[in-house]
Amino acid sequence: MNTQEYIEVSVKIEPYIQEISEIVTAELAEALPFESFSEEEPFLKAYIQKEEYDSRRLKLALECMDYLDVKLSFSCRLIPPANWNAVWESDFEPIVVDGKCTVRAPFHKGLRRTRFNVVISPRMAFGTGHHQTTYMMCRALMNLESQIKGKVVMDMGCGTGVLAILAAKLGAVKVYGIDIDIVAARSAAANGRLNRLGKRVEFHYGDAARLQAGSYDLLLANINRNILLQDMDTYAISLKRGGRLMVSGFYIADRAMLVEAAAAKGLSLESEDELEGWCRLLFRCQPIL
Repeated sequence: MNTQEYIEVSVKIEPYIQEISEIVTAELAEALPFESFSEEEPFLKAYIQKEEYDSRRLKLALECMDYLDVKLSFSCRLIPPANWNAVWESDFEPIVVDGKCTVRAPFHKGLRRTRFNVVISPRMAFGTGHHQTTYMMCRALMNLESQIKGKVVMDMGCGTGVLAILAAKLGAVKVYGIDIDIVAARSAAANGRLNRLGKRVEFHYGDAARLQAGSYDLLLANINRNILLQDMDTYAISLKRGGRLMVSGFYIADRAMLVEAAAAKGLSLESEDELEGWCRLLFRCQPIL
């Protein structure tokens, strides 16, 4: 039973801007091993185990974000011990994507089976498929089933491994996942084993630099806009000729700049999707003639 004590860090962002909140989230995740984030405008709340909390590192991280041109302040409080496993289980509901794919936890019993079933052990962080962007990525993956079979797939920023696991179940011969959070990478690896995928899935700790160790038929990146823009060149050169890049994690308003950045790297837009203000794009590099 997981009963650790957690620190809740509330960062007040003035003025509150969604894009700024995403940047602060990414920066804090780099600075300290936070396990989850939530937004309660004008606050960004971050959760970390008590023994991992370091106020000096937190203050330094926030001070280094003065380039954002917003006022950042924070407060902390200790969350009393709780059975976090029970909390996670009570909050995690199964989801069904287009009637074809169910994302569920091991404790969900008696559900009607769909064609694809992804079993995820819920944790405080890293995504369980409920966000609109993950939903759209799952939907697009199923539409690409014939192109995924027998191919090599990379899930950049894999989180719990939902997308990587689904790609493997769609017939990919090999699926890799990378995450900048070592806890996330380990969680994804555990979920891979939970889905009995054997050596077909492989998860690693690291950033986009690790992509250069191989080349991929399909690269998935459900990350925030700024990281996508920053790493677009690395994504492009990691694709096989005729390979595809699927991205999400950004708003419809950011679509144009992502399309422009991809085009500059020789990637053409193949399909797109929108859901409740969020956007998903699929690009393809020049195929072999």
